[in-house]
Amino acid sequence: MNTLAIYFGTDTGTTRLIAKKIAKRLGPDLAMKPLNINRVSVETFLQQDQLILGTPTYGEGVLPGIATGIAAGSWEEFLAELAGQRLDGKRIALYGTGDQEKYGEYFVDAMYLLYEKFTVMGATLVGGCDPTGYNFTSSKALIDGRFIGLALDNHTQSRMTDERIDRWLKECLPLLGMPADAAP
Repeated sequence: MNTLAIYFGTDTGTTRLIAKKIAKRLGPDLAMKPLNINRVSVETFLQQDQLILGTPTYGEGVLPGIATGIAAGSWEEFLAELAGQRLDGKRIALYGTGDQEKYGEYFVDAMYLLYEKFTVMGATLVGGCDPTGYNFTSSKALIDGRFIGLALDNHTQSRMTDERIDRWLKECLPLLGMPADAAP
């Protein structure tokens, strides 16, 4: 069985923390050690068929990158390098971090930007979550009444993070081709 690759973009560390929580729940037999996307080559990325990808949303709904002050680069630069590639046969589950109170009108919008890019490249995006219990104004990542991935606000709802991760993993792991009993 292939192991899941977990890649994330971050500057402050919240999205990295979530990647580590996910990897710990899955264990080393199911998940590779999480890596910041700025440390991943396109060749390495293309070798993976099952991926969990995480991103924070910066400012008014943008992906992290040099333009947002991340000197080492992040998703914005990686997606530019990945441009033109086909991702047919790859299954991707997304998670996004944001602040519902401070940036409620852009809550986890960057997760939608990843969704849009990877869908166009032919990947199959799996897993989502119910928006019940969240307190935001709007989100591009909300489609047909569900988030397109795991939405987390580790600032104002940190007590809900672990439960939300567990619920999301139970839904998306079988869709990623992992055993149903692998979820916590």
